Amino acid sequence: MVALDPRIHPFRPEVAAKYLQGQVEAARFVEGQRYAVIEPVADLRRAPSHGAALASQALFGEEVTVYDITEEGWAWGQLESDGYVGWLSANALGPPGPAPTHKVSVPRTLAFPRPDIKAPPLAGLPMGARLTVVHQDERFAVTAAGWHVPLAHLAPVCATHADFVAVAERFLDAPYLWGGKTSLGIDCSGLVQIALQTAGLPCPRDSDMQELALGTTAAFSELRRGDLLFWPGHVAIARSEDEITHANAYHMRVAVEPVEDAVRRIGATGMMPTSVKRLAPARASSG
Repeated sequence: MVALDPRIHPFRPEVAAKYLQGQVEAARFVEGQRYAVIEPVADLRRAPSHGAALASQALFGEEVTVYDITEEGWAWGQLESDGYVGWLSANALGPPGPAPTHKVSVPRTLAFPRPDIKAPPLAGLPMGARLTVVHQDERFAVTAAGWHVPLAHLAPVCATHADFVAVAERFLDAPYLWGGKTSLGIDCSGLVQIALQTAGLPCPRDSDMQELALGTTAAFSELRRGDLLFWPGHVAIARSEDEITHANAYHMRVAVEPVEDAVRRIGATGMMPTSVKRLAPARASSG
């Protein structure tokens, strides 16, 4: 059998997705059941424990195919957006509702119980969260759940941003968090993924996957805005030929750094850049 990556293929010795039958070994194969994320952010962990390493995060409105739920309340499944596999709290999931119509287009917004910004907010929603809007006025969009979200913070679910580099820069100074994908904590590949998805470009979750899947190889000496610069286990976004934007554990935040400084600093640990990947021209903005 061909070895499959368990990060994006749902299989364990105990259970596996039905569509992998014949490709992996497991005690049982199941079709899986679709759920939606009903919390603003749901941590996706590598094991069914709150103490387990954070692998990624799922955002409000995202759908998950669940293949196993433990008695302790952990759901093991695969995210629809990027195919990532892991464990989530079953309390963070609910039945899928009406199709999302809008998405959060700013790093973070608030959902209010009524059209009043002085009312205590019900939730803080991250960029990329998906909502079903049933009606709107000049200031607020009202969701199927009755949340009132500032209209200026939303975009149609199909809208794209023309400049993903500018989107990434909206996360400047967000704290570094391994596995994070929001302004409350984000890692290098999470920043790239969120920015590219906002531009309408599919993007894998981890930096090694991104290096293999995205763009075409370009020369380091010809680095330009929008290129992705890779090291082993790390990725940065070129904001110009001289500077990069990246979430990193050295600054412990999303930071802008001279390329020369980053290459020298990371090189001192024994790691040199492995590639520069150039993406196709960004699509025209529709929102």
